Amino acid sequence: MAAIGSLVFCTDCGNLLPVSKGNVKNILHCECCGAENKDTASKMTVTHSKPSDFPSLLRQKLSIVQSVERHQMQTEALTNETCEKCGRTEVRYSAVQLRGADEGSTIFYTCDCGHKWNTNN
Repeated sequence: MAAIGSLVFCTDCGNLLPVSKGNVKNILHCECCGAENKDTASKMTVTHSKPSDFPSLLRQKLSIVQSVERHQMQTEALTNETCEKCGRTEVRYSAVQLRGADEGSTIFYTCDCGHKWNTNN
């Protein structure tokens, strides 16, 4: 019997044998030629590898990507819009695409006084 990785083959005909039980005392029967083969799964060597063992251009590109936590991103900008509540002329805004791609975005305004409103473009 020959073993390649977790696959075990019949020594007589080369047919793939049923799944090994991992015990030397088990006998694996070949469904093709009927030969009996001792189970050598317990003698198999298990290897471990790490990603650096297999260099990859894609992995190298991914390693230079920076991750930013959402709460640390600045998503608002300042604009010259007048707050209806306090009259301040500079407020923060952010644009979000809530409707279809062929329709305008929704602009959310936030004033330092706490007043919030939105408009559809």
